[in-house]
Amino acid sequence: MASSTRRDAPTSGAANAVGERGTAEAEKGAAERAAAERGVPEEAVTPLIRGIAVLRELTEAGGTLSLSGLERATGLARSTVDRITATLARMGYVRFDGRDVHLSPRLMELGNAYMSALRLPALLAPHADALADELDESVSLAVADLDGIRFIHQATRRRAMSLSFRIGDLLPAERTAPGPLFATEWTATDWQRWRHRRAADPRDLSFTAVPPRRYGADARDDETFARRTQEASENGWSLDDQLIEPGLVAISVPVRAPGTDGRIACVASVVSHTSRHTAHHLRTTLLPRLRSAVRAMEQELHNTPRPEPGPPPSDLARWTGASKQQLGREFIESLARGLTVLTVFDEDRPELTLTEVARATGLARATARRALITYEHLGLVAPTGRTFTLTPRVLSLGFPPLSRTTLPEIAQPHLADLTSRIHESTSLAVLSDSGEEIQYTARVATARVMSVNITVGTRLAAYATALGRVLLADAPARAPRPENLRALTPHTITDNETLGQILTSVRSQGYALVDEELEEGLRSLAVPIRDRSGRVVAALNTAMHASRHTLKECVTDLLPELTTTATRIQTDLHTASRFTRVPAS
Repeated sequence: MASSTRRDAPTSGAANAVGERGTAEAEKGAAERAAAERGVPEEAVTPLIRGIAVLRELTEAGGTLSLSGLERATGLARSTVDRITATLARMGYVRFDGRDVHLSPRLMELGNAYMSALRLPALLAPHADALADELDESVSLAVADLDGIRFIHQATRRRAMSLSFRIGDLLPAERTAPGPLFATEWTATDWQRWRHRRAADPRDLSFTAVPPRRYGADARDDETFARRTQEASENGWSLDDQLIEPGLVAISVPVRAPGTDGRIACVASVVSHTSRHTAHHLRTTLLPRLRSAVRAMEQELHNTPRPEPGPPPSDLARWTGASKQQLGREFIESLARGLTVLTVFDEDRPELTLTEVARATGLARATARRALITYEHLGLVAPTGRTFTLTPRVLSLGFPPLSRTTLPEIAQPHLADLTSRIHESTSLAVLSDSGEEIQYTARVATARVMSVNITVGTRLAAYATALGRVLLADAPARAPRPENLRALTPHTITDNETLGQILTSVRSQGYALVDEELEEGLRSLAVPIRDRSGRVVAALNTAMHASRHTLKECVTDLLPELTTTATRIQTDLHTASRFTRVPAS
């Protein structure tokens, strides 16, 4: 599905809608908390319920809230919020910036567990991407979440008007193209739940990913959705003709799971704008190609067996005991243990018994059982006989805002930490398309009278910088032409053969050290940042005046610090990019 441009600076009308949404959400949140407290099973883990509430409020706020804002949004005592966020920070799921709390990329491991166990993103994303390239339109994959839909993959087009939601965003079924297709499988109870939700929230103010309705829904809207569902059942496809907002159109076809009597596994959609396609044109022109892609997706599901289970993990929650001893009452061990339960699910472990969960986490069987009871109450896991599976609702724990994270955003807090430790400026850079230059994409400067003055966006000659040599060492085919190797200082290496030997050495030793080749008195040390495939996508460096560190000290004192930071950045990058695309700049 799709959305138009981001509303970073709302107009007064939009601001009123945001205000109304916020008021409605606060009232709805309070009502939901009261209802949840009344219906909480006796064996549920209260700290886990509260921790999930904090993560959801951070997600709804776009990934950042102040501690006082969390206190107001959750209705929890400030001391409770402090302990929960301290525990989440210990797990690497949030970080602090002053009094603000930010979601961290590592939190995506929860959503990754669901996406991996589901298998659909890994198997079907290449088909969706190929269709998007062929049609030059955005293509999405969505799954059902009760009476809503959630996106599990987006293949978007780069245009001035962006036409995509974030992975994990929840939309009301009746305002989407996939919704009527999923509704063809609804039971009478599902329809009753949908009508109750519509009556409680007629303007869709609780669905923060879509513009609120201008006017409340009425009985005619209910009849329209029922009719669209009947048509979807008869046609095998469904249209969204500007239901989310003016100009947005989409067409959807179900992808059916093999061996399930035709049950819908997910729905594939082509999304466009009326300036490019009308809804009628989508049906007459693009529907045949979408159907062809869906047949290929279904064949992929049919031909790809489940992987054989590997060695099961064990004692994943053992570390929590040491953290409790170190942090004392500020660390809520039951919250950390409970969240660890979600991470044990994977591609080869999509369904787990209580015994398997207990063994994987190292928790007592009774403790694991209470966590699963809590998650079933919150709608995050579903029992299937003796086993449990994750539900799409796991994506509500931080995945939507974090799915749009860039590498500079991932690196920035790590650069700040590195700068505070070594008391030198640090930077992140990427290689230009030509390979001739590097471009700085993130930077943290140290407070010194004499410091290296470089800003984000600055471009420098790649061959004469440590950052550039790290990047060129992994891409020798993009090395600068010999005629472009000019002397910038008396120390600059301009011989092509010598530069080639240096790049070979950089590649083998894993770092580059450049001494006064870009500017006299300037010394720089850099290490690579690698993606999940091992390819160098960026470089991390520190630069200083030559008088502050000898060449030996750069290697013995600074290099270990840079390597440690690079590893931390890579860990976050690998987590964030498992099912999403993380731009390098």
